[in-house]
Amino acid sequence: MYNILGIIPARGGSKRIPYKNKKLLAGKELIRYAVEATLQSKLVTTVVVSSDDTDILNIARSYAHVIAIQRPDSISDDNAPSISYVHHALELLKNQYDYVVIIQPSSPFTLAEDIDNTIQLLIDDNQADSSVSVMKLDHTIHPVKLKTLFNNQLIPFWEEEKGRMATHELPELYVLNCSVYVSKFDLIKRDKIIGEHCLGYIMPRERSIDINDPIDFDFAEFLMSYEK
Repeated sequence: MYNILGIIPARGGSKRIPYKNKKLLAGKELIRYAVEATLQSKLVTTVVVSSDDTDILNIARSYAHVIAIQRPDSISDDNAPSISYVHHALELLKNQYDYVVIIQPSSPFTLAEDIDNTIQLLIDDNQADSSVSVMKLDHTIHPVKLKTLFNNQLIPFWEEEKGRMATHELPELYVLNCSVYVSKFDLIKRDKIIGEHCLGYIMPRERSIDINDPIDFDFAEFLMSYEK
């Protein structure tokens, strides 16, 4: 049995979507989706919400098995590195953990199985130091298709497309979907979240929505209504 800390970082401020993490999505605050998915995890042993916002902390306290941690203003602005709130939580908890998992509240479609599968991927690999959730890159934004403009002429940005327009003609590429990050405790002690030997757990596109802009929020609401 591993001791695994799950941290949900949820600042009160957001430039593009004011009070994003407590904004109602399909009638429920955004932060609740991450909290409830993490509580349903079979592998996470301790669940923490780290926030500088009183309302978010009170939402966290409404769950019996969630620890609400008041984050200092000094590590709550846009420029504060993610590792700072991880260290802050660990200092307050004063426990030794085998793994640290970050679950982002901006990804409301993340399931408990996504969290557990990302964790298990790292547990099963003795050589890796971290694992993250990823999604397959859509072929329309594949690097081979990227162009730049010079005097209105399209010029390949990376390489010639050479007629490769269909998905099956392009190499499969993946991008972090900003949902789940898992780190071995030793990596955290070295002030890193993602190490040199990082594994990728593939999540489907429909669960990889990362809410950053108002249009992302609108799309998430559409998907929620579609699922219902």
